[in-house]
Amino acid sequence: MSESADALTARTLVTVTHDGRSDEVVVEEPLEIRVDGTPLAVTMRTPAHDEELALGFLYAEGLIDGPRPAGPTEDFAANIVEVSGPLLRDPAARHFYATSSCGVCGKGALEEIAVIAPAVGPGPRVSRTLLADLPERLRQPTFERTGGLHATGLFSGEGELLLVREDVGRHNAMDKVVGRALLDGMLPLADGILCVSGRLCFELVQKAAMAGAPVLVGVGAPSSLAIELAGQRGITLAGFARRGSVNVYTGEQRLQDS
Repeated sequence: MSESADALTARTLVTVTHDGRSDEVVVEEPLEIRVDGTPLAVTMRTPAHDEELALGFLYAEGLIDGPRPAGPTEDFAANIVEVSGPLLRDPAARHFYATSSCGVCGKGALEEIAVIAPAVGPGPRVSRTLLADLPERLRQPTFERTGGLHATGLFSGEGELLLVREDVGRHNAMDKVVGRALLDGMLPLADGILCVSGRLCFELVQKAAMAGAPVLVGVGAPSSLAIELAGQRGITLAGFARRGSVNVYTGEQRLQDS
């Protein structure tokens, strides 16, 4: 059963007083992901949709290929999510410590993703106008209240917003979307477009590739490694999507107006 909006708000926001006035600020707490009782990863996240985050993270790492039972060990205050195994491969080669700023980093990750993530499918044909407009369609209600969250949205090829998640970590927001899509039987995202509220780092392209998303759009700049991976996996990578303009770095073959 999903949490109510009021319950989610109670977990994700706190009120602080400073300079004689009060502000709502976003909660940041650690979440430990366990598989069959064994700790696997720790990430700093905004509490909400924790099962989605855990499943999306494991899917993006190639450790699961379908939905798994997942939930808190006792209650959400424990900040632990238990996922049922077994895993598809031994995770010992990767060191899974994530922060809200950079996410999970691993040596040789580019080569590893090339092995476990197939090139994406043909995907939808899209216009530059649509790509540039997607951030305006990305609903971010908690960001509007706090200014302290990233968001990832899943759109149809026609630009309809299908799903959105917010989190203090940009990689967590992506994991929550992928985890929800996994639970809903929507993976791979063969005809979908992912849009993120910030810059485009390697890890976000990795997660998009693992989810089979052919198009990834960001408000900010991409990194060199993000562009390299997107090109390798056949992803249309678009950055600086704002005020009616967008830069397309890879995958120009999907543009209707190229």
